[in-house]
Amino acid sequence: MQLNLGTHMGLAQQQIISPRMIQSMEILQLPVMALQERIEHELQENPVLELREPGSDDEGYPNTPELGAEVDPPEAPEAIVEKPEEELVIDAKSATEDFERMESLNEDWSDYFNEDSRPSANRISEEMDRKHDAMANMADRPQSLQNYLEEQLPYLELEPGELALVEYLISHLDDRGYLGYFDQDHRAYVSLTLEELAQEIGGDVTVGQLQDALEYLQELDPPGVGARDTKECLLLQVTPETPHQDFVRTLIANHLEDIQHNRLPIIQKRTGYDLHTITDAIEVLKHLNPRPASQFTAKNVQYVVPDIIIEKNEEGTFDIKLVDDWTPNIYISRKHFEMLRDKNLDAKSREWMQRKIQSAKWLIDAIEQRRSTLKKVTKAIIEHQRAFLDKGPEFIEPLKMQQIAELVGVHVTTVSRAVDDKWIQTPRGVFPLKRFFGGGTQTTTGEEVAWETIKQKLLDVIGAEDKTNPLSDEDLVTKLSESGYPVARRTVTKYRKALGIDSSRQRKVWTE
Repeated sequence: MQLNLGTHMGLAQQQIISPRMIQSMEILQLPVMALQERIEHELQENPVLELREPGSDDEGYPNTPELGAEVDPPEAPEAIVEKPEEELVIDAKSATEDFERMESLNEDWSDYFNEDSRPSANRISEEMDRKHDAMANMADRPQSLQNYLEEQLPYLELEPGELALVEYLISHLDDRGYLGYFDQDHRAYVSLTLEELAQEIGGDVTVGQLQDALEYLQELDPPGVGARDTKECLLLQVTPETPHQDFVRTLIANHLEDIQHNRLPIIQKRTGYDLHTITDAIEVLKHLNPRPASQFTAKNVQYVVPDIIIEKNEEGTFDIKLVDDWTPNIYISRKHFEMLRDKNLDAKSREWMQRKIQSAKWLIDAIEQRRSTLKKVTKAIIEHQRAFLDKGPEFIEPLKMQQIAELVGVHVTTVSRAVDDKWIQTPRGVFPLKRFFGGGTQTTTGEEVAWETIKQKLLDVIGAEDKTNPLSDEDLVTKLSESGYPVARRTVTKYRKALGIDSSRQRKVWTE
């Protein structure tokens, strides 16, 4: 199967766009400790990356080197600034300009370096060996679903454009292994359509090309990965070797709800199969996995390190500080740019060095983009949730991720990645960043109120009840309504259970 990306330029753009976009999204989603491990891994894998030690005077990319007061140094690669998300998408022209700047940098710096100290070609392999030796004992983070899938990609033997699209889809898998994400606003998983993803990528990428890439992805292990819903996930796991394969497919397509409610006579009537065959097929169905990524989900959270710290200043506003103490400070040393100028460097080594420098530059830019996006998203959240921070959790306001996305000027999936698994330290405690999102309802006066506020009120009402005559769920509905919070009984029951509160019968305290 061949991906038709249109013109040659279209293919070149896709090959360049996708790796950088994918890396940017992956880095954005990482919490601070995982980011630290990712950087350590990249230090091991990419010899041109250097760990800046305190007091180091080598100010390579992304900084401008200071080479003396009497001579103005040439301009280093352009400084990193806070960029909108769209600027992460680059084309072939900008990639060429990156390398032209590197070549220009090499030429301009040549007069300031001692020719005798210029690294030789074999320094490349020496650098790689040194990095591997230094990082050999680094503890590995448990393998993620994305890493596991990427390890299988070489066996597909895809063209570069096809490979880029498959990697792009892998970066959009949720923690179930489905093509989608968790919508914090509605506490539900949302499937992503290929139309949405094609629109997000832009350019010449079509839905048909993404469909081809999705079919490649769905060939990978674990079976069922890349599905858009439960039915598709289960159907992907049915093979010619599956017992009763045709009937199992029929059950998945048409009778999952009947199976859930044990309505076997209905299945028998509609399919014509006998009960013995139906129960055998259901037994086969039970061995399929509706969450193919479950084996890659971390079982325990040992400790929490906040990604953001906010503190109230003298003006009464909040200062935002990203926690960088845990993150290694990396850069590309100027000696690696000098290696490109070595006349003894063969073409293959030169190409390898250029790829490594470009990869390192993208990583540094992605880390800075993560900082910028996380800071902007946090700032927007804080401005909306001032009452929460000033007065307490019961004053939290309804807030949807789409609102923050519109304020920051990014896609809602970017906000979802930015807050995913991130924690924020506030004067009122440490909270997951997702804690500030949630839907709500209207009070009797027409005021918008968050569901979290209603939960807090529910706790207060139950805490003040007479334990010898506790309030039933109907009584709780009445009490909440009297306080201006009209909610349905089923909502009270759901929130009571979510808060770990027993029923009125179980809460009753008996006295003699």
